This record gives sequence, C-alpha cells and structure tokens, in this order.
Amino acid sequence: MTDAKIFEDLKNDHDKHRKLLEQLGETQGDSPERRELFEQLRKELQAHAAAEEESLYATMLACPDLRDEARHSVAEHKEIDDFLAELIETDMSSSAWLTKFKDMRHRYLHHIDEEEEEMFPTAAKTLSDKAEQRLAKVFEQRKPRELANAEEDTPGDERD
Repeated sequence: MTDAKIFEDLKNDHDKHRKLLEQLGETQGDSPERRELFEQLRKELQAHAAAEEESLYATMLACPDLRDEARHSVAEHKEIDDFLAELIETDMSSSAWLTKFKDMRHRYLHHIDEEEEEMFPTAAKTLSDKAEQRLAKVFEQRKPRELANAEEDTPGDERD
C-alpha cells in the first residue's frame, strides 16, 4: 500500500488539512487570518471529498467487500460538509463558531485517521495495482477541477 499513488495523494491532502486545521484553531475572533484560513480549508475539504468520492469511493462502492466502508465515509463527508455550511452561517467572533469549529475538527480528524488506518489498508488489499493507478489519475485530474468548483459552490444541502 505504501507505493500506491492514490493513497499517497489522499494522505498528502490529509496532512495539508491537518496543518490548516491547526492554524485555524490558533486564530481568534473575526480576523482576516481566520477568514482566509477558513476559506482555504473549506475549498480544500470540498474539493478533496468530491475528488475522493469520484475516484476511490466510486470504485469501492462497486466492490461488495468495500461497499460498507465507502458508504460510511461518504456519510462522514456529508457531515463535514454540513459543519462547513453551519460555520459559514455563524458569526466568526462568537464562541459558538469556535465550539462548532472544534466539533468539526474533531470529526474530520477522526474521519481521516479512520481512512488512513482502516479503509486504505483494506482497499489496498482488495484493489489491483492497475486499479490503484487508474484511481490516482482520476483523483489527480478531478482535484483541480473540484477546487475551481469550490470557488463557486458553498457547502450544505443546496450543493449538487
């Protein structure tokens, strides 16, 4: 699994997200820094989730042995998307924003740890090298397009 490009790509994104979450957690009030970091994180999380669902998860959903894990992860993506939508609607200078952010951060860190420790190794055992290479290409092509989409699309129920 350590040589599989798809899992390496996803892990690299996760590491970027961990850093953004840490930086955002150190901000205070409705500051330009908090706004900029949140917007960067929001776009990254939306693009990552969409590209991951269109590459790895789509393949896992088609495989009976991996389907339940993929469904679970898609549900967690929706949960994070809902958190992001709520954060957009909440005053950044309020304690409610910080509480909601901490809840979202905890859920997202749990999600990516679960992916890296459980889902990726299970998928790597099931998927062929050729499938993993194809998934990496799909992810690497989709991610920039999804980042562009995230510029326009906000999270939440109204999102396609």
